[in-house]
Parts: sequence; structure tokens; C-alpha cells
Amino acid sequence: QVQLVESGGGLVQAGGSLRLSCAASGTIFSINAMGWYRQAPGQQRELVATIDTGGITNYADSVKGRFTISRDNAKNTVYLQMNSLKPEDTGVYYCNARIHDSTWWKNYWGQGTQVTVSS
Repeated sequence: QVQLVESGGGLVQAGGSLRLSCAASGTIFSINAMGWYRQAPGQQRELVATIDTGGITNYADSVKGRFTISRDNAKNTVYLQMNSLKPEDTGVYYCNARIHDSTWWKNYWGQGTQVTVSS
């Protein structure tokens, strides 16, 4: 069984920074793309950033220049450094990873971590 466990969320004032982490554990043969998504109250879940095995990144326009995604393949961990946070960045942040577990490739999600940015 594979698990993704996020950490690092919290309450921060506008203009502040937070760093999210997401560690994958369990029977893992390989990890492909990893990413972060977020969901604000009453909104659909949206992509924030992704990173592939070669380190190629993709960002939502709303976070470009403020957020940085990175990964440590040796630790099966993906990070999201969030700077210059805005109230509109508030939401539950979910980690996602495409993982080859004991059977085949599957899409896994973390349980989510709350990020609240006050104005």
C-alpha cells in the first residue's frame, strides 16, 4: 500500500511564506510525475504545479514567480515553496503522484493540508 503524507500547511499573513512537503511511502517501484493541487471553499480542485522525473516544471499562471516546486527522488518527496502569499492562495493543498506500486501505475493523492492566508 502506498501513502502520500503532506505537511507544512498553516496560517500565514499575506506576503509571507510557507513550505509544503509530501513524502511517498510503501511499496514503490518508481515514481513518475509529482504535483500539487489546491481546492478553495466552493471551488473545484485546480492544478498548482507539477514536476516530472527530469525536473521539468509546470505552474499555474496564478502562482508563477511566487511558488517553486522541487523533488528529492532519493526521499520520494516533493516540495512546494510558496512565497509572497496572497489571500486567494487559501485552500486545501493536495499532493499527487503517479506511482508504480506492487501491481501497476496508479495515481495517488495525499489527504490534504490547509493553507490559510490572512489579509
